[in-house]
Amino acid sequence: QVQLVESGGGLVQPGGSLKLSCAASGIIFRVDHMGWYRQVPGKQREFVAQATGSGTTNYDDSVKGRFTISIDSAKKTVDLQMNALQPADTAVYFCNAQLEASLGSHDIRVSEWWGQGTLVTVST
Repeated sequence: QVQLVESGGGLVQPGGSLKLSCAASGIIFRVDHMGWYRQVPGKQREFVAQATGSGTTNYDDSVKGRFTISIDSAKKTVDLQMNALQPADTAVYFCNAQLEASLGSHDIRVSEWWGQGTLVTVST
């Protein structure tokens, strides 16, 4: 099975920076894309940023110019450098990936995976 493990969340003051990291493990043959979503309690999960296996990136307008996503397809990792953080960025951040992976004997498929989430709190 595939697992996504996030790290790097925490408490930061407004204007500060944090770096989130996510590593995928398992028998993975191809990374289609990896990215980040975030969710505030009571609200829907929302897109933050994504990078394809070839390195093309996409950002939500709310984070453009402040967040930078970087992917290492060989290592199956994705990072999110978050600068100029604002209280509105407070949320649980989830790593997301679409991978071609082995799910068992003779079972290779493209599937979407989610990490368990890491909390980012921006506050004084």
